[in-house]
Amino acid sequence: MFVLALDQGTTGSTALLLDGSGKVLGKGYRELPQHFPKPGWVEHDPEEIWDTTIGAAREAVGNARVSRRDVKAIGITNQRETAILWDKATGRPLHRAIVWQDRRTAERCRELDAAMIRAKTGLLPDAYFSATKAEWLMRELGDPGGAAFGTVDTWLVHKLTKGRAHVTDPSNASRTMLYDIDHHRWDPELLRLFGVREDMLPQVLPSAGVFGFADAEWFGHEVPIAGIAGDQQAALFGQGCFEAGSAKTTYGTGAFLLMNTGGRRVASQSGLLTTVGCDATGAPAYALEGSIFIAGAAVQWLRDGLGVVAKAGETEAIARKLDSNGGVTFVPALAGLGAPHWEPEARGTIFGITRGTTKAHLIRATLESMAFATREVVDAMSADAQLPLAGMKVDGGASQNDWLMQYQADVLGVAVQRPDVVETTALGAAALAGVGTGLWKAHDFLAQRHYQTFKPGARPEQDWRQWQRAVRAVLGWARS
Repeated sequence: MFVLALDQGTTGSTALLLDGSGKVLGKGYRELPQHFPKPGWVEHDPEEIWDTTIGAAREAVGNARVSRRDVKAIGITNQRETAILWDKATGRPLHRAIVWQDRRTAERCRELDAAMIRAKTGLLPDAYFSATKAEWLMRELGDPGGAAFGTVDTWLVHKLTKGRAHVTDPSNASRTMLYDIDHHRWDPELLRLFGVREDMLPQVLPSAGVFGFADAEWFGHEVPIAGIAGDQQAALFGQGCFEAGSAKTTYGTGAFLLMNTGGRRVASQSGLLTTVGCDATGAPAYALEGSIFIAGAAVQWLRDGLGVVAKAGETEAIARKLDSNGGVTFVPALAGLGAPHWEPEARGTIFGITRGTTKAHLIRATLESMAFATREVVDAMSADAQLPLAGMKVDGGASQNDWLMQYQADVLGVAVQRPDVVETTALGAAALAGVGTGLWKAHDFLAQRHYQTFKPGARPEQDWRQWQRAVRAVLGWARS
């Protein structure tokens, strides 16, 4: 009895095969090429998304050395706001996917009625979300007839089922800026505003339950696709954050913080988003979210753009050798600033450079920036929800950096807990698929996890104030 979790991310596609105890039996991975046709534009080839996903899935099953017929369910988690348009009849993509990081519609977003959009969707108008991407595609392609629109989950289900299912779940729908999160439906006013026809859009089904069946070509028999959630909501579920006030941070390309607020929709006064996650049964629950656009991507920039390190894993040992950041502060606004500032014109800036500054100081300041940006969002969440933060569960690639996790605990002043399986997005997708097919209950499946706890020490308040001054300077420059 095995569940296959497909985790389609911004830079690669991962697949895990898990048993009923949550043990990972097999893993597959394929890197996903990025395309940058113009400054600020980021695209993926939808067929490359599919090829990397099915390749990783087959690798995971093969590495597990189990019969394909023992795969009983598939769960999908995905990069969320990335927009894809394809021909319903042929399944052929009509354009490259426009990735969540893409900024081509930033000017259009400044024209929109922020109050109306926030009231309906819980979001702020930003090029991050799918609606203006869909509008741009429709205009670019001349409103093609017979088109289907969806986020990456919808595209993968389309490919797995060979076009028999056009579906999504509330967590992904809530990231499109087209979905009314109070009435749980595609909003007619927003569809008219962005020129998106409802017949293009997928049916929205609960996050746990059967969405369709993967064709027998892929795994030797038909397999139910029984769990879908956007990557951050899947991580929240995979961390067992089912109760109001429980929270997690995922450190990936960006950093994403979610706090479950249960059945209560909290309207943020601090620049956060209200989004839709899941309760323990996979039914919709509300959450507050803070999206930090650049986290692990800043380390990638140090490696690939500057050549400061050869491998991301080197940063921990380098940071550990220093007693301080040497007065250096890095605000990595390489794609603008997300929550809680939402300033698309902000740009990455390094402060405090002297003749004594070395590449080690820049590396440490880059890691510190993740911790400080996280504190900004946590402070906003606690104020909005009026719920104290008792602790923070963490996952994602950068959570494996022990130095960063200890520093994060110090900065937040609460314990940081890292699970034994840091690929929590995939684990959450698997958990949902098991719930959706009745294989297990979420609490039972996740109860067997083990955590390493980083207890807080002295809070680095001087460095925190230095960060706050640096962010104010970046914002002032961007808005001048």
